[in-house]
Amino acid sequence: MQRIIEELEILKEKEQLREIPNIGAKYDGIIVIDGKKYKNFASNDYLGISTKLSLRDEFLKQNNSLLSSASARLLTGSSVEYKNLENTISKLFNKEKTLIFNTGYQANLGVISALTGKGDVVFSDKLNHASIIDGMRLSDGEFFRYPHLDYLTLENLLKKKRNSYKRALIVSESVFSMDGDVADIDKLIELKNKYNCMLMIDEAHAFCSIGKSLSGVTNNADVDIITATFGKAVGSFGAFCTANKEIIEYLINKARSFIFSTSIPPINIAWSDWLLNEKINYIKEQKQKLQNIIKSAHEILNNRNIQTPSSTHIIPIITGSNDNTVRISEKLRAEGFYIPAIRPPTVKNGSARLRISLTSDSDINDFEKIIDICVDK
Repeated sequence: MQRIIEELEILKEKEQLREIPNIGAKYDGIIVIDGKKYKNFASNDYLGISTKLSLRDEFLKQNNSLLSSASARLLTGSSVEYKNLENTISKLFNKEKTLIFNTGYQANLGVISALTGKGDVVFSDKLNHASIIDGMRLSDGEFFRYPHLDYLTLENLLKKKRNSYKRALIVSESVFSMDGDVADIDKLIELKNKYNCMLMIDEAHAFCSIGKSLSGVTNNADVDIITATFGKAVGSFGAFCTANKEIIEYLINKARSFIFSTSIPPINIAWSDWLLNEKINYIKEQKQKLQNIIKSAHEILNNRNIQTPSSTHIIPIITGSNDNTVRISEKLRAEGFYIPAIRPPTVKNGSARLRISLTSDSDINDFEKIIDICVDK
């Protein structure tokens, strides 16, 4: 116990101690914390769907799905709602089959640890999400992490290492969660074909929010495995993996995070499917609103010569030190903006930042004020 106390004290000294905010309410780009209202620039609800009570009320008038599944899907936890949503996703991504997981974390964890065993290998972008890293660690295979978006180094790794293993998997996010930059999917496809690998892309931050279609950045059949979440732009809960039928059948039998988890309540599954079918035009409209805000935000950054790796709705303002980042975050809160400080271990040492998350509810004038505060640090 003493060691735990000491480690907590160290986190406090480093300005790295995390606490759960006391959130009272969320609506239309507003978040209420400790009774005070803030403009919310920290949400992954990119289309603002999760707080639209009119949508919720319309859905509930039409739906009486169960509030609990009470079991894992391989026992009694499946239902027609699951089959409907999995078919919806398969059609949207033009894949043969889809499997729903409880969370994006569990999806990536289950897919990677199931598909790569002893004698196999994973090649992963250095800035991939923790769920991908943990999936590799749980696997009995080996893994190599190439520098972020450095495809020359990736190819050199493939040249040196690929032939030493049976099955090989290349994994990348499409839109990266902390930098807001975008992977070169065409290059990854080229390398996966050249070196006989499978390619897995995590579309969590692009699905329904970025890209030419609602399916995200990846719009190519040569991407073998796609994972994404309903808990961001879709404003719901859960996640999925979509691929060919053999891979999905294999995951049903091998992915432990799927097999041993009580499944999501059918009403949440029905909500996701309703949005992606009955409210598809609304989703497209919200996505267009978001695109307009993103364009204006990056024009502001360019006009002020503010450098950022981002080209999307995730815009990091990298400040470096933990204490400086916390200070700016507190200054923003004092001005009515909620943008928590992102610090190690979420990002590497020396790259603490304010992660500005744009949504279709964001006001571009508020964004400009935020930039003024950050620049005037």
